[in-house]
Amino acid sequence: MKILIVYDTVSEIRNTEKIAVALSEVLKERGLDVDCLYVKNADPSSAKSYDGVLAGAPTMAFRATRDIMRFLDSLAKDTFAGKFAAAFDTQVQSIISGNAAKGIEKKLQKLGFRIAAPPLVAYVERRKKEYYLKE
Repeated sequence: MKILIVYDTVSEIRNTEKIAVALSEVLKERGLDVDCLYVKNADPSSAKSYDGVLAGAPTMAFRATRDIMRFLDSLAKDTFAGKFAAAFDTQVQSIISGNAAKGIEKKLQKLGFRIAAPPLVAYVERRKKEYYLKE
């Protein structure tokens, strides 16, 4: 099975990229063929050649980043029926932080993907003017 992991990341520490790479490593250990791509390096027209897509972004202003949503918006509808997908995000652990994964998952469903797993949320915390993944 061939999987595309496409992600956006915005901080210098690249927290969301770390989550994407960790997901990629786990899936490869399980025998899957995985491409893990930063959203600006991903070609939307090639997404249809994958059996599944994992998409993720940091939560910014209560939602997913513009770049990941533009990528998803550029995918051809009716191409993904029956294919699997899942969403992930990084966010501050707070009831008012918002959630990027919910919007990503909703978009994946509208594209016809079957959601394979609940959204993965990785929490970050602020230390010294920068956000780091929580233990």
